[in-house]
Amino acid sequence: MLIGIHDSEKDHMPKKTFPNFALMKIAAWHKSRGDSVEWWTAQSNSLYGRVYSSKVFGFVPENSNLPKNTIKGGSGYGENTELPPEIDKMKPDYSIYSDCDYALGFITRGCPNNCDWCTVPAKEGKIKPYSDWRDIIRHDTNKIVLMDNNILACEYGIHQLAELAETDYKIDMNQGFDVTYLNEDIVKILAKIKWIKYIRFSCDTEQKLPYFERMTELFKKHGVSVSRVFIYVLVRTDIANADRRVQALHKICKSFNLYGQAERNIGVIPNRTQLEFTQRYMYGRSYKKESWLEYCNRTNFTFEDSPSKRIIREGLKANG
Repeated sequence: MLIGIHDSEKDHMPKKTFPNFALMKIAAWHKSRGDSVEWWTAQSNSLYGRVYSSKVFGFVPENSNLPKNTIKGGSGYGENTELPPEIDKMKPDYSIYSDCDYALGFITRGCPNNCDWCTVPAKEGKIKPYSDWRDIIRHDTNKIVLMDNNILACEYGIHQLAELAETDYKIDMNQGFDVTYLNEDIVKILAKIKWIKYIRFSCDTEQKLPYFERMTELFKKHGVSVSRVFIYVLVRTDIANADRRVQALHKICKSFNLYGQAERNIGVIPNRTQLEFTQRYMYGRSYKKESWLEYCNRTNFTFEDSPSKRIIREGLKANG
């Protein structure tokens, strides 16, 4: 049987390079059954015995040429679908993403937190062990990219990281660590791990800021370069809050690598102000020399998409 697979993000964003984990497992399962697998094209619709489409982000448009009986999955479709156990246990088929030169996987799934902007607890439940790092590795590369959402909240996950720290594998934790779980023992483990490039964290609320101060102290104590710290900064419609976090993080350590993430979720699309803040103010590194209000005054950027512009501006002035 000929199987067509469709990566919605790759379809919408041709330069997208990060592979779709579910599609790789689906491809592996079908090939194990003797099926042929190829990237879906509308011209071949009549030839496919089955078509799968995966969509991670809700803002990505659906391809109208997909067959009506397409099997769709992923949070972008608004469905909390899970792979059947017989497919989920498959090792990913990396051949469908020829540029992927690293192993990809989860050690844990789920998260104990219930942040109102995050769909992980609803999709995956509370945090739990998922796999052993030995089952994730590839034998043609020493690089591993882990996608765990909150690995430090799980003793099993911490133990797995401790084992990886004793190997020669290079690691990236692409979802970012939760800084609130850091302690001296965990920092000792992180100090021994060979990182591909960054040690990633997230800063979604102001309550996390004191933990980044503590993290900086522990990193310096154990010889971890703070210039390797990469922080995802969630930017919601409260721009004043986001700017306070950005300025505070920059004050804690000017070597932090900050990356703004405008909130995108099912039914949530960032407004023009969020995009200006993340794509120009933060990505352009303007935050290193001026506040958001100063940036707006200099560039003549005007707030929009919010009935509380005056409140936001007054909040910025009060904290600027």
